[in-house]
Amino acid sequence: MHHRAAVLGSPIAHSLSPVLHNAGYAALGLTDWEYGRFEVDEAGLPAFVEGLAVRRDGWAGCSLTMPLKRAVIPLLDEVGEAALAVDAVNTLVFEPDGRRRGDNTDVPGLVAALRERGIERVERAAVLGAGATASSALAALAQLTDGEVTVYVRSPERAREMRELGERLGLTVLAADWADGARALEAPLTVSTTPVGATDAFAERLTATPGALFDVLYHPWPTALAAACAARGATVLGGLDLLVHQAVLQFEQFTGVPEGPLAAMRAAGEAALRG
Repeated sequence: MHHRAAVLGSPIAHSLSPVLHNAGYAALGLTDWEYGRFEVDEAGLPAFVEGLAVRRDGWAGCSLTMPLKRAVIPLLDEVGEAALAVDAVNTLVFEPDGRRRGDNTDVPGLVAALRERGIERVERAAVLGAGATASSALAALAQLTDGEVTVYVRSPERAREMRELGERLGLTVLAADWADGARALEAPLTVSTTPVGATDAFAERLTATPGALFDVLYHPWPTALAAACAARGATVLGGLDLLVHQAVLQFEQFTGVPEGPLAAMRAAGEAALRG
């Protein structure tokens, strides 16, 4: 039987997900699997999901990127704990009985990427930004610290939303002014969740010994902030680390293979970015 999965979103042309998943299939000899991409917006999502001939046509599931992570929730029969916590689903699994299950692999992917680099627990942490990825970062940090997490944000409304999410996660969240974002790196761990260029000014104002930085961007890489932290001897993780770890967790859910081929998927992602 031919098995299929795909990434859905808009825009979708530059998604690395097909490269990662197809490399995983090749590494494990899963020749009857293929992973594609479809341009789907919020308005078109319900009809697209309904149109997939669940399992009978070999559909195992879909990865969801912006702007679909919230829009998919009403279409699901079951939503996992991590996805509920951050109100975002990036993984849609079609169960053999036809049920649609939603999950979020960004949260455990963040945790797994940090653990791979030896970061299991931190006394406190900081987050730069307050969008969807920042919410996933807070949910991940709830598993890594009992201390305070300071979020550096531009608007009081965003600050309030992050504090409320912190309360739901059992995490003490403090809000700080975006202009003071260079101070975030004084924490043992900072997760930067902002668009390209947003943190460049902070790179010039770093403390002498910044803590670990997880910058979720992967192109262009390194960011100015990542380069500045690395030059000062800090542990630095990038967007490819998150992309690969969350993709491996999706791969395992789609295929039922318990140990996804992390090294092969990472190598494929690195090669694609070099290209």
